[in-house]
Amino acid sequence: TSGIRLACTKRPISAETIDRIVGEIESDLQEVGKSEVPSHFVGNRVLHKLKELDDVAYIRYAIVYLQLNDIHQINEEISRLI
Repeated sequence: TSGIRLACTKRPISAETIDRIVGEIESDLQEVGKSEVPSHFVGNRVLHKLKELDDVAYIRYAIVYLQLNDIHQINEEISRLI
């Protein structure tokens, strides 16, 4: 949750919307039906939800999650959005 909140800082995204996204991701995890899921499953769900919600929040989260270490990698990810 803290990573999502950080990615959404100073964006027009309400706390309620963030809570809804977290709840949806938790529901997705429960539907899998396993006591443990790979971390990449959670990270990919967060990326998907943020991409639908706000491009800037998505890029902020993607930079950390996808370990985009230089401006060229970040630019490539932004180009995929456009």
